[in-house]
Amino acid sequence: MVTRHYQCLIRCTAVVLLVGVAACGEKVATGDNGTPQRSRSVPVAAAPLAYQNLTTRLEAVGTSEAVKSISLFPEAAGEVVAVHFRPGDLVQRGDTLLELESRDQKLALELASVRLEETQRLFDRYDRANRSVDLTVPETTVDSARTALETARIERDLAQVALERRFINAPFTGHVGITDVEVGDRVDTTSVITTLDDRSALQVTFDAPESFVGQLAVNDPVAVTTWRDSESTVQGEIIEVDSRINPVSRAFRVRARVPNEGDELRPGMSFRVALRLDRGRFPAVSEVAVQWGTNGAFVWVAEDEKARRVPVRLVQRVDGRILIEGDLAQGDMVIGEGVQAMREGIALRVIDARAVARDARAEPETQSDS
Repeated sequence: MVTRHYQCLIRCTAVVLLVGVAACGEKVATGDNGTPQRSRSVPVAAAPLAYQNLTTRLEAVGTSEAVKSISLFPEAAGEVVAVHFRPGDLVQRGDTLLELESRDQKLALELASVRLEETQRLFDRYDRANRSVDLTVPETTVDSARTALETARIERDLAQVALERRFINAPFTGHVGITDVEVGDRVDTTSVITTLDDRSALQVTFDAPESFVGQLAVNDPVAVTTWRDSESTVQGEIIEVDSRINPVSRAFRVRARVPNEGDELRPGMSFRVALRLDRGRFPAVSEVAVQWGTNGAFVWVAEDEKARRVPVRLVQRVDGRILIEGDLAQGDMVIGEGVQAMREGIALRVIDARAVARDARAEPETQSDS
């Protein structure tokens, strides 16, 4: 109520000052016959044009996932003989998580290694014979030995791969999840062993309205807050912006990356995502300065003590002021009070609107002191 009372006092004081200046603004001139003539200049309250940054706040709900997240499956079927992890463990890349029965594969590898050594010795014997002067081995025999050697080497490598498939290793560093596999179980290539998540950072996916198309870009900062702790905010950045708009929701997907160095966040958590978008600097005028005509909005500018009409486009209302676009420059005197009597080129007597406001604010304080 007090605020509205002060606003009323400010408006009333401004009107009184304008009326008083109007009376004082009459200039008396003398005609050819000596008769006094009056020429009027319209009193107006104006303020220098200032610019203001326009920022838009976007809030959305996002769902997180680990920066790397997989489900582990065995590459071969067999019996589980060892489980080397517990749910929640942090494992390093290359660590063995599970072993399958591998006696047959080990024997197959030994047999392939023996055959490789045998073919290697035979080939070396033929090669040495061809290097000597006394004995020469036919070229076809040497070629057959070379082929047998390469075949034995491939068989050895295949046996090595088959043995390696009996061991499930971590492909990257991360935390393992719960497993239902125990020693003695039989598994195949469709059995899920466990999950592995690299949660050193999280990816938060959220939907943005289509009106923000072109305003969001990779590397733009975002603030992510958990629902359980509204005071704890993590700063991240956008890493991906979808190229399509969902025709049902009229929104597009955006993905941000947030650090998780303290390992306090978990994949699958929902977050409140906030972005502040800087849309540039625009001229800011009071709401009473904007007028409407048949061709749209416009403002009056005091230029060389004359009125000039400037067409404008409204951008947005911000805190009781209107951001506009038009042929204006910083420092132009935009008329706020007295626009009802305006016309192009009319003579003006400009009153600084800021001084009027200061006087209006000071008057109640003077009255209260008395």
